Amino acid sequence: MAEETQPLQPQQAPPAQAQQAPPQNAIMAVGNNLKNAALNVLKERKPWTEMVDRSSFARPANLAEATGRLRKNANYFKVNYLVVIVTITAVTMALYPTSLIVLGLLALAWLYLFVIKSSPLVIGGRTFNDNEKFIGMAVISGVIIFFLTSVGTVLFTALGISCAAIGIHGAFRQPDDLFTDEAESQQGGIFGLFGGAGQSNAGHNIV
Repeated sequence: MAEETQPLQPQQAPPAQAQQAPPQNAIMAVGNNLKNAALNVLKERKPWTEMVDRSSFARPANLAEATGRLRKNANYFKVNYLVVIVTITAVTMALYPTSLIVLGLLALAWLYLFVIKSSPLVIGGRTFNDNEKFIGMAVISGVIIFFLTSVGTVLFTALGISCAAIGIHGAFRQPDDLFTDEAESQQGGIFGLFGGAGQSNAGHNIV
């Protein structure tokens, strides 16, 4: 008997390319997430008129008073201070276009490797996973910023100016009773992290 031949089934191309999201969609998603996060942070910003009210400035009597004012003001105006840091950094970077270009190129490299490029990174026949890519990019970025260019110096300059401005404002701005209770009850920031824990333990001991 002759063997019956089975009809050949048409082969379908794998829909791998169709399942991949376009790079522009990934970029838009990252941009929207950053935008929403920034808007949520800015909602906590205090009025600038309250921050720069000239009638609320006075010279501290001693270092302890200056430190106490700085702690309360840093907790209350933390978002405003963050805006000040970002603004001073942006202005400082704009004065040094070369450093700004270097940071822009590094940002594009990070965006390409972790957002746009969906396939694994292969160099010299070796495939690198996400952790290896992150470590490699972090090392390369650090070497470029701190050793091969003046970007690190510019960033440290901007950070120093920001810290000096915030320190002077926080030490000379008198915290009024209108927001002192609010600042202490939030127990936010670096200073409130330990103080809040101590107050909580003391309350349990009393009860």
